[in-house]
Amino acid sequence: MIARRSAALLATVALVTALAACASAAAPKPSPTPTGFASKEEAFAAAEKTYRAYIDALNEVDLSDPATFEPVYAYLRGDALASEKKTLTQMHADGWTVSGKTTLPQIYAGNALGELIVCQDVSAVDVTDASGSSQVAPTRPNVFALDVKVEFDPTSLTAAKVSKSQAVKDSRC
Repeated sequence: MIARRSAALLATVALVTALAACASAAAPKPSPTPTGFASKEEAFAAAEKTYRAYIDALNEVDLSDPATFEPVYAYLRGDALASEKKTLTQMHADGWTVSGKTTLPQIYAGNALGELIVCQDVSAVDVTDASGSSQVAPTRPNVFALDVKVEFDPTSLTAAKVSKSQAVKDSRC
């Protein structure tokens, strides 16, 4: 009798195991890449949105009022944040003013995820010192290219922050 029960129990366990193995597994949910974005398109969209928001905030800076710097800092991290803080703080201390707005006529995807090539137009921007003298170099191009690195950051309103930006040569700009 015990042998029959053991055989029946063993058969039941084997049947349940076989059925479980044959059952279809639930479809896996797509998971974000290590960058935090599910696709290159999503990463580009977040990077572009972040850089545009950063420039919008920068265009609203009043160098006489450091409180206006904070919205700019919200879109930056790492080297980009440190550099911007140093620049804006020094311009404020020196009594400089900025007039005009920077525009972004074109933004391209860079070679890596979260990398942008940004065409930046500063033709309408002037920076003057406390005496009213322009500090814009006569050789400054009106439009130039920047290689911008944007990293996933869930604390940002745009899901990303600018971490690096450097001027580059790019014939598209």
